[in-house]
Amino acid sequence: MQQRARRSAQPLSDLGTENVQLAPLICVHDVPASSIWYRQLLGCTSGHGGDEYERLVAGGQLVLQLHRWDVEHEHGPLGDPTLRPYGNGVLLWFELDDFDAAVGRAVDLKVEPLKERHLSENGNWEFWLRDPDGYTVVLTSPLP
Repeated sequence: MQQRARRSAQPLSDLGTENVQLAPLICVHDVPASSIWYRQLLGCTSGHGGDEYERLVAGGQLVLQLHRWDVEHEHGPLGDPTLRPYGNGVLLWFELDDFDAAVGRAVDLKVEPLKERHLSENGNWEFWLRDPDGYTVVLTSPLP
């Protein structure tokens, strides 16, 4: 017989976490080149820089981390670069206030579009593409 998950007696609003921010980390072949590409696409800035690791920042918030595939640091390898496609089942989803400008930047970067600019079923605009390493990236306008 399968047991149900036990519920906490503590209300969720009392757990103490006021802000949770996701900061995805992806492995790439060329950190500096990927950094330039994402900075151009998203209009963000470098928060670290380097050949092995980068932190990309927008509005003072960390939005994406880049890590070179073959660098282990103290944590060991983060993935296997021979397994494709990279990020299978994971989308890098960026909500942008300047969505139209970001789509223009994507066109200037000559990206591989997966889904052209379209109105989603949620009423916001989306543009799906691949980054230089093959990860799926979605640019989206804020929800109405």
